[in-house]
Amino acid sequence: MSKGKPPGGRGTSGNGTSGKGTSSGARGPSGRSGRQSVKSRSLTTKVKTARGRKLSSTLWLQRQLNDPYVKQAKAEGYASRAAYKLKEIDDRHGLLGMGKRVIDLGAAPGGWTQVSVERTGSTPENVLVVGIDYLKMIEIPGAIILEKDFLDDDAPQQLMAALGGEQPDVVLSDMAAPTTGHRKTDHLRTMHLVEVALDFAVRVLKPGGHFLCKTFQGGTEAELLNIMKRRFRSVHHVKPPASRSGSVELYLLAKDFIG
Repeated sequence: MSKGKPPGGRGTSGNGTSGKGTSSGARGPSGRSGRQSVKSRSLTTKVKTARGRKLSSTLWLQRQLNDPYVKQAKAEGYASRAAYKLKEIDDRHGLLGMGKRVIDLGAAPGGWTQVSVERTGSTPENVLVVGIDYLKMIEIPGAIILEKDFLDDDAPQQLMAALGGEQPDVVLSDMAAPTTGHRKTDHLRTMHLVEVALDFAVRVLKPGGHFLCKTFQGGTEAELLNIMKRRFRSVHHVKPPASRSGSVELYLLAKDFIG
């Protein structure tokens, strides 16, 4: 569950280098804009296709090297650009807050967990954030990280125990199945993870809590949406600016759990 992996990479984790942003250059006098555009192109890092590396992986690497969100994440100490996706969603929809308890499914490499710790005020003495992923993660002060597959039978019980038996206010899931290159297959596999995450959320969330999960464009199963609409007061499709415009990823946000 790892995020930010190149096409075909292993993992079902989430917060990959969740990046956003576009830039535009100002036009100058006649002839000047041409020089500016050439200069801009010269600053773009190009990656040669290495022997044994697929073109799709080369293009992914080139996007990473030139992504302003990737650079910003490195400068600000976030594990991935995915941090800015959660920040943007939270700024608009108000999911997180001081004192709230959060469970982060598919947490690697840790961007969403870091943002959750910051925005809830979680500390090593009063842990409010628990993350889980079978991929190894960095240590995040203020969070408990379980290096475990969320699909394991005992994972839900261990998550709740790590949270001290308290009901979470927010369940996050940036999980995505390893891609095969076949869009319909990838969509179905990821929708299975969405269903499992939703089932967990409706069993553990505090009334009034929120559920946010990643899916892919291509249609969300009607039954899944019906469950969300019955159990939450509102359901939204969200694509934050940090999500690349060419990406098929989309987020489902279910707010105000009825219980």
